[in-house]
Amino acid sequence: MKKIELKAVVSCISLTGKRLDQVLSKLFKEYSRSYLKKLILINQVFVNNSIVNQPDKKILGGEMIAIHVSLENIESNLPERIHLNVVYEDNEILVINKPPGLVVHPGAGNKNGTIVNALLYHYKNVEYLPRAGIVHRLDKDTSGLMVIAKTFYAYNYLLKLLKKREVSREYQGIVRGNMISGGTINMPIMRHNKKRKCMIVHCLGKKSITHYKIIRHFKFHTHISIRLETGRTHQIRVHMLHIGYPLVGDPIYSGVNRFTNHKKYKNSNNKKVYYFSRQALHASHLSFYHPTNRNLMSWTIPLPEDMKNLILHL
Repeated sequence: MKKIELKAVVSCISLTGKRLDQVLSKLFKEYSRSYLKKLILINQVFVNNSIVNQPDKKILGGEMIAIHVSLENIESNLPERIHLNVVYEDNEILVINKPPGLVVHPGAGNKNGTIVNALLYHYKNVEYLPRAGIVHRLDKDTSGLMVIAKTFYAYNYLLKLLKKREVSREYQGIVRGNMISGGTINMPIMRHNKKRKCMIVHCLGKKSITHYKIIRHFKFHTHISIRLETGRTHQIRVHMLHIGYPLVGDPIYSGVNRFTNHKKYKNSNNKKVYYFSRQALHASHLSFYHPTNRNLMSWTIPLPEDMKNLILHL
């Protein structure tokens, strides 16, 4: 259990006449307005030593505002000593290079051995953050860059950036087939109505936009760079399958074997590519403006060894 005690006097003229929840969000910027509003509603906010549970109560100026609340651990998962490959770290954010095979968040079939368990071990304060500070995910078998918040303020700030599409995320992938040119896929994605672990392109889905460029052609494959404009579950994998160029090694969205059935393909060593152990997808670049100093931060990391070896093989 963690106790939070916050106190402030409303001395700023610009806050007079504002709603209580608006005033709190200005006074205590490390917490989101929705979270502070929740504290008001559960009788945890005091104005001049009296409980106020109306978020729209007008503040006149000069009031003493106090918050007294005990936070239960948001994450009930156990800390585990799992190595994290830290690319960058400061008081607000953490950027890691996730290896393939490591699950981000506990779920059905993955109750432990995840990045969340690792974060709870290495960073004690994240147990009070939603999802232990994780603001976006990578699939289990996708490698690469992830940013994690270390404070409430950074968490809410990064969520806003993602919502406004102001976080640049670029990937590299190897797909089956020879692409003619780069392009943009603007097709909505939704969860499959029967296969609940799968996503599909569907007119009733959420807006999903993927941009891609060709890096290099191989005989039966193409090395591409991908930039996400939106961040739907399995977005790149679903979109690549939809346009007929599924990712090499994808266990779910592998598509029809129209390339592996090719006679020349069968007679070449490229058939070994069919058994690549994961989807050939790597989050290679990440950039956004820092939560506190607003400087543009940018990271780029090389491909992991398995994808380097795949390219050498091709």
